[in-house]
Amino acid sequence: MQNTIEITDICKHYGPTFALNGVSAMVPQGKVVGLLGHNGAGKSTLIKLALGLIAPTAGRISILGQEPSAAAHELRKRVGYLPENIAFYGNLTGIEVIRYLETLKKAPKGEGTRLLERVGLGAAVSRRVGTYSKGMRQRLGLAQALLGSPELLLLDEPTTGLDPIATRDFYTIMHELSSTGKTVVICSHLLSELEPHLDRAIILGEGKLLAQGSMRELREMVGLPATVVVRLAKGSDGFLHEHWMSGLPVRLRPGATDVVEVDIPLDRKMDLLRRLIEMQDVEDIDIKQPTLARLYELVGTSKMPGEGS
Repeated sequence: MQNTIEITDICKHYGPTFALNGVSAMVPQGKVVGLLGHNGAGKSTLIKLALGLIAPTAGRISILGQEPSAAAHELRKRVGYLPENIAFYGNLTGIEVIRYLETLKKAPKGEGTRLLERVGLGAAVSRRVGTYSKGMRQRLGLAQALLGSPELLLLDEPTTGLDPIATRDFYTIMHELSSTGKTVVICSHLLSELEPHLDRAIILGEGKLLAQGSMRELREMVGLPATVVVRLAKGSDGFLHEHWMSGLPVRLRPGATDVVEVDIPLDRKMDLLRRLIEMQDVEDIDIKQPTLARLYELVGTSKMPGEGS
C-alpha cells in the first residue's frame, strides 16, 4: 500500500522553541486518519508543513510523492483543506462563493453546485453567507475543500457546529472518499465522535510523536484490558461468588442485579468468551474495547497500566 504522507525526522523550530521535534509518521493511501493532540502539540504546524505554507527546519515531508514547500502550486490541485476557522465574504451567496473558488482551483464547471447539494446546502445556495449558521458555513467549507476531487483532504475540526444528522452525513462522505482511494486526515478534539470512523491515529504531544497505528495496534501498545459485559439469567445469585473465587475479576455493575463485568487482557479475551458461552447462567455477552479517549489519555500522559502513580 502506498503512503499519501510520509514524514521523516521532521523538526520545526522558531528560535529556541520546537513546534515539532523529530517526528516520523506515515499516512497510508485510502485511509481515514485522526491527527490528535492537545493544544500546542504540533498539529497545526504539521498541517502547515503538509500544505507547503512553511518549510521544515530539518527532516523531510512528502505529500503525494512531492515535497510541499517545493511543489506547493502543483499540490494545491490535489489537496483539499478545511481550516478550523474558515471565513467567507458574508455579502456573497453560497453559490457565488463556490463558483468563485471553483474558478480559482480550476475545478470542472458546475462541480461547486453539485457539491453544495452533496453537503446539504442545496436549498440555501441563493442566500447570503452572512445569514448562514455556523453549521451551514462549515458545510460550505467542506464543499470548497472537495472542489477538484482532491486526493488528500486535511480537515481541522470539521464537524464543529454541525448537528447530529449533518455530522452523520459528513462521515458518510468521508468513508465514500476513502473507499475510492482518497485519503482523509482529521484533526478533532471530539474523540468519542471520531473513534468509530478512524482507520488509524497519529498522536502528538509537545512537538513529539507519542504513538501511531490502528486502533487495535494502539490498544495493544497501551495494554488496556477489554471489558466483557455479561447479562445473567434470573436466579444466578452464585455466579459472582463462584467466578471471583475461580480467579476472574468479576464485579457486579452498579445498580444492576443481573449484569456483571470482567476486565480481561486482550490476549485472553477469546479464552474468556469460550468459557462464558459454555455457562448456562449466561444470557448475553457484550465486549467494550478501551475507548480512544482513554487511549489518548494514557498515551498523552505516558502513564501506561502497571507503571504506578
